Amino acid sequence: MYHNRDRLPLEANDLPEETEGRGETVRIYIMGKEYRVPAGLTIMKAMEYAGYRFIRGAGCRGGFCGACATVYRKEGDYKLYTDLACQKTVEDGMYLVQLPFVPANKAVYDIEELRPEPNILLRFYPEIARCVSCNTCTKACPQDIEVMYAIQHALRGEIERVANMTFDCIQCGLCTIRCPAEIPHYHVFQLARRIYGRYILKPARHVRERIKEIESGKYDQEMDKLLTVSVEELKRIYENRGRIEE
Repeated sequence: MYHNRDRLPLEANDLPEETEGRGETVRIYIMGKEYRVPAGLTIMKAMEYAGYRFIRGAGCRGGFCGACATVYRKEGDYKLYTDLACQKTVEDGMYLVQLPFVPANKAVYDIEELRPEPNILLRFYPEIARCVSCNTCTKACPQDIEVMYAIQHALRGEIERVANMTFDCIQCGLCTIRCPAEIPHYHVFQLARRIYGRYILKPARHVRERIKEIESGKYDQEMDKLLTVSVEELKRIYENRGRIEE
């Protein structure tokens, strides 16, 4: 997920305002090695300040993509903690490790061949029947989703409720990392949302009208033009999107 080359600390203007002029630092440990970094940095910026360069696991940097799932410990504390590296600020004595991916098996299916049957989630993910209701998954979620309750609704075949409860899931996988029953929660939730969107949710009138326009070929000419213009022209179109030409 990251590697260490020559030390390339952040520039001063990249540091958050709350660190300017205070000179406060905290100790963090990255793969067992101690570093002193400015207080107030996120885990991701602190690691970059220490000289590490992210080559994977650094997507949006805004708490939306879920790519920077992080497991850490605190000095004198036996517990494992989880969070997003781009959101969590460093604490003194924090021990960090980045995981390259979250291993979780994803069921293979064709959404066009599925139907919103009560047992559909259980059929593709029978692991959910192993849930012991320990609530560890919920405690690990950086989005404050009631993960355990969503799994219980999945067991009961309540697809719509699962979809609505997990709308904010960012697929980081921290729930699965901590699950003693090895449930791939985020894959279960994704399937529920896909079924809900395909078969249960009734689109608004303006959405139905736009779909009809697309299917009728109303935008085919415009799309064909976008596929043939140069990169420079695409940039110009993007920069002027929504503007009325004089």
